[in-house]
Amino acid sequence: MGKKITDKVTWVGKTDWELKSFHGDEYSTHKGSSYNAWLVRDGKNVLIDTVWGPYDKEFVTRLKEEIDLKDIDAIVMNHNENDHSGALPELMREIPDVPIYCTKKGEQILRGLYHQDWNYVTVKTGDTLDLDSCRLTFVEAPMLHWPDTMFTYMSGDNILFSNDGFGQHYATESLLESTADMDEVM
Repeated sequence: MGKKITDKVTWVGKTDWELKSFHGDEYSTHKGSSYNAWLVRDGKNVLIDTVWGPYDKEFVTRLKEEIDLKDIDAIVMNHNENDHSGALPELMREIPDVPIYCTKKGEQILRGLYHQDWNYVTVKTGDTLDLDSCRLTFVEAPMLHWPDTMFTYMSGDNILFSNDGFGQHYATESLLESTADMDEVM
């Protein structure tokens, strides 16, 4: 079940308490990790990112508890590394025509990873997606992490969905910095 962040935004990601290493042995994750995915409900409903592939079926099952998948109008992929896009193939089996908003490089990476001709909508900095009472604005941030990286800013609630831009591998039930134990985070 998701965690409501605002009236419009619900966290639908996955907390992975068991993850101990990432990218092989070169990157330790002593505190597990969280795979952040967000469901924005307005006049249009948008899913922002998915979770790591080993949790794809669980993710889709849990997402169905939040929303009828046919009510998802768009998917935004801010970043396409497997821990963000891994559940996308499982999800797209259910809703194959839903548009996927991503950067041009993001489309190339998704095509390379999954070999699928999905309904890609490439965006660049300043492009927007109107949902009704709020708007998503896309901001490219290439090589902040990977060449496909972008942020999505949601007006109204003033939320920046920044994927890995300001994150770290850390598993917690507390999703917001303001409610986390900062000694533990540091």
